[in-house]
Amino acid sequence: MDVTPILDRLNDAQREAVTAPPEPALVIAGAGSGKTRVLVHRAAWLIDVEGVSPQSLLAVTFTNKAAAEMRSRIEALLKMPVQHLWIGTFHGLAHRMLRRHWREAGLPQNFQIIDSDDQLRLIKRLLKNLEIDDSRWVPKEIQWFINGQKDEGLRPSHIDDDGDPNRRQLIAFYRAYEEICQRGGLVDFAELLLRAHEVLRDNAELLEHYRGRFKHLLVDEFQDTNAIQYAWLRLLAGDKGVPFAVGDDDQSIYRWRGARVEHIHRFQKDFPGTRVVKLEQNYRSTATILNAANAVIANNQARMGKNLWTDGAVGELIKVYSAYNERDEADFIIGRLRDWIAQGNARADSAILYRSNAQSRVLEEGLINARIPYRVYGGLRFFERAEIKDALAYLRLTSNRDDDSSFERVVNRPTRGIGARTVDMMRSYARANACSMWRAAGAIASDELNGRAANALKAFMTLIERMARETNGLELHDKVDHVIHLSTLVAFFEKDKGEKGETRIENLAELVSAAKSFEPDPAEEMSALDEFLSHAALEAGEGQADAWEDCVQLMTMHSAKGLEFPLVFMCGMEDGLFPHQRSVSDANGLEEERRLCYVGITRAMQCLYVTYAEQRRLHGMDNFSQPSRFIAEIPNKHIEEIRPRVQVARPLRPTTPTQKRTATGRAGSEIGVRLGQRVRHNKFGEGVILNAEGQGAHARVEVNFEVAGTKWLVLSYANLDLM
Repeated sequence: MDVTPILDRLNDAQREAVTAPPEPALVIAGAGSGKTRVLVHRAAWLIDVEGVSPQSLLAVTFTNKAAAEMRSRIEALLKMPVQHLWIGTFHGLAHRMLRRHWREAGLPQNFQIIDSDDQLRLIKRLLKNLEIDDSRWVPKEIQWFINGQKDEGLRPSHIDDDGDPNRRQLIAFYRAYEEICQRGGLVDFAELLLRAHEVLRDNAELLEHYRGRFKHLLVDEFQDTNAIQYAWLRLLAGDKGVPFAVGDDDQSIYRWRGARVEHIHRFQKDFPGTRVVKLEQNYRSTATILNAANAVIANNQARMGKNLWTDGAVGELIKVYSAYNERDEADFIIGRLRDWIAQGNARADSAILYRSNAQSRVLEEGLINARIPYRVYGGLRFFERAEIKDALAYLRLTSNRDDDSSFERVVNRPTRGIGARTVDMMRSYARANACSMWRAAGAIASDELNGRAANALKAFMTLIERMARETNGLELHDKVDHVIHLSTLVAFFEKDKGEKGETRIENLAELVSAAKSFEPDPAEEMSALDEFLSHAALEAGEGQADAWEDCVQLMTMHSAKGLEFPLVFMCGMEDGLFPHQRSVSDANGLEEERRLCYVGITRAMQCLYVTYAEQRRLHGMDNFSQPSRFIAEIPNKHIEEIRPRVQVARPLRPTTPTQKRTATGRAGSEIGVRLGQRVRHNKFGEGVILNAEGQGAHARVEVNFEVAGTKWLVLSYANLDLM
């Protein structure tokens, strides 16, 4: 058999991974090393060379976009369709399994997926039903607790309150929330994974079936798996499955949302005889950028260990700029962007990365003033926009009248005279009679309400019934279009004569287009509408569409993962900001911050700028910080300081009786401070000077304050009183 097309253009390490024998394998794929290529070619190798049926493969990715790309590339490589290949996100595959086995999972056949926003709305309604003040119990915190427990595979009955009354109440909320979801046939994102795990764990026959079917499990971004995802994979693999996991422990940056980098270290213990392959050749960045990234990440202790390299150009030195403040930093970045654009480069080939979203404000102001188009990556996604969620709620109600979340969202949107008192009455009736809001509405409209309130509620229910009746048998896009217009959402937004109203109407039109281009899976045993609604819920929360205008890209370093740009600015590189203050004293937290820095550095292909400010106003406070320790971890031979710091000059000139007693440190003046001298700061109080460096406007001192601790201060801003 000619295997040339499959192995063509693979390097030695990639080829070793692709052609590995059918045994557990862990591929440690460095940034830009071609991990997607390896996954695609591995699937093609198994199908075309090893003779594995596409139906025996399960491929898991973390975004629907990545899944679609993988499927397309496998088909192109094999020159044949592989529609029976189970490839998708964890949530998507879990959803697919639950649709097929809804009875075993204890779900209604037409169960509905709710996204994060709908889940939060349901929790708020729960608190209102229980007459609990949401200032005492914050809905977001309850949501975080529930999802966190589900991600750990825990039901309310599995959780110990440890004698803590607050934890006991959270468990009670979790239990009540579950009852509402079960009654309404609602499934949140975390529930998809937990329920899919439980349905296999508790059904031996079903587990045996899927273990027999899916012998080969291909997993992308393995370092980002959480506890329930990994447990599901281990359960599916059993003793005879062949997991093929591709990931990079050095790019594990989502601990805050449950990802566990230790799964990479556990993999070899859980699957004895695992073959480990390291992909270290980088096809993205220059040697200088890679050497800098290697040097920084080498300071982490808990890692598998690898060293990125390239046979490409050495490239430019990394430019480090020391700004006076955040505006000077923004001006510098914008100046370099102007030069970049003037040289004929595309604006979209440049990115500004920052640790905190709050940093973008000054940068955005500067870009606006410079008339440079920009885009803040990670804004509202299409399916998360309010007008889209309104239309989807109407569609869900036509499919499932007992969907309480959708009912509450649109019962009075657009306004139709159904007030808060009427909604409260429905909630009370639904709670007392253990029924849905729809059934409660029918009951109180006939028995408890009269006049306008009863008529308004009856009119709404009639409208939903009309939507269902008139769209029965229509093509999906016609159905969506008809429901949107019957809902009067378009007429409602037309009243807003501004740009916002027009944009919302355009988005509703785009929803019809999305329905028209949607291709239902012929293997699914559900209506096209229900499949489309599930698709919309699963898509919510993913990255934005690829309608990239030629504009500068602004984003957090977390958002930048998986992207690459010829020109990258990493700004705000100061201790306390990056690494973040809350991580500095935590060994695990600091290592994750360093991994985030590694991710940021390796986004750059050709040119990397690193900037920091001596003074930064953020969250309404002035901060005087020292440069990020991550800058110091980059060897000097890879750095060009654009505004170099003056070397340490100590001891500084001692105070004389003729000098002023305030250490202003203005440019050109003598600095009248000495090591060990006591000083007073109007915010931090009294302290002792421990260290000093620089001259003029760049003069800085390290002061150990009695209350605030040790801080580096720029004398030209600090206005210290000498004691």
